[in-house]
Amino acid sequence: MARHALPTTAAALAASAALLLTGCGGGDKSSSGDIKGADTGSSSPSATAAQSSGIKRPGITLPSEFQLTFENWTSSDAVEQAVLNDTKEQLRAGYAAIIANKPDGGDALAFYDTASGLSQDQQWIKTYTSKNLTVFGKLPAYDPKPTLLGNKQTRAVVTYCTDESKAYTRDRKTKEVQGNPKGTDPKVFYTVTLTKNPNGVWQNISTRAKRGGC
Repeated sequence: MARHALPTTAAALAASAALLLTGCGGGDKSSSGDIKGADTGSSSPSATAAQSSGIKRPGITLPSEFQLTFENWTSSDAVEQAVLNDTKEQLRAGYAAIIANKPDGGDALAFYDTASGLSQDQQWIKTYTSKNLTVFGKLPAYDPKPTLLGNKQTRAVVTYCTDESKAYTRDRKTKEVQGNPKGTDPKVFYTVTLTKNPNGVWQNISTRAKRGGC
């Protein structure tokens, strides 16, 4: 399920569709081109997304049966916090697209992705939609580490982990449920590369995932 997948979570996402969460970025490939301090996915845009002044951001809806949470995604540095906020929203947008059965990712994902990032994420999303799968359960994203690159204003990398132990896929027609195969490490380490666009949004360029890397 590594991202972005649940079978498969960011973006190198063609990982294993058996898994539910190796999502956005599911796989080791990358394309060229209730918890203290946690935010939870909800039916309304997250509060953090609305904090960036002057930027009208898309609303992202996640159903209550899929609890995507973010533990301690905070920084005392304003730029790092902006990077973390947009990284969270990009991940939420990816899973929202899977749940809504939108193989193109939808408008929200396009808002948080560059062209190359969107192409990668669409591959990830299709590992679910092509098999008529949706996702549910609990997926905590934790231990985020933002790093500002260059002039520290327009380029960044964020690493974080997810735990797919309680995340699953479900066939939309048969209702068959699957989780990670027995013996699979449920923890996935992600590396997300971002760039700040002219409108001030930190967009995903690419996502790499390494199962068992946490």
